[in-house]
Amino acid sequence: MRHAGVELMAGSDVGFPYMFPGFSLHNELALLVQAELTPMEALQAATRNPARYLGLLDSLGTVEKGKVASLLLLEANPLESISNTQEIAAVVLNGRFLPKELLQKMLSDAEAPVNKRDDYPGLKR
Repeated sequence: MRHAGVELMAGSDVGFPYMFPGFSLHNELALLVQAELTPMEALQAATRNPARYLGLLDSLGTVEKGKVASLLLLEANPLESISNTQEIAAVVLNGRFLPKELLQKMLSDAEAPVNKRDDYPGLKR
């Protein structure tokens, strides 16, 4: 499809049980690169292309002055390896800076209720 000029959008992690938006996107990006998209094209499939499709490119999808400040700050270059998207140093969400330590705490807090449940046989604790 890419060779035919079709613009691709990532987002297979939305709306399916047991798929949590964000986490499975990293796998999807890796699969796009495995399917011969460049890391830049895979990143654009998750950022710019959806914003363009939704008619929101004037405010979302790229990092530019005047746009909504929501982005990941990474510890490694995703253009060198798409797996580097998982090396998250911080998130800026609607202009609010969320450092790695806070993100880890948020994740732990979200996991805690599930980890305490007894009705999931085989669940690691």
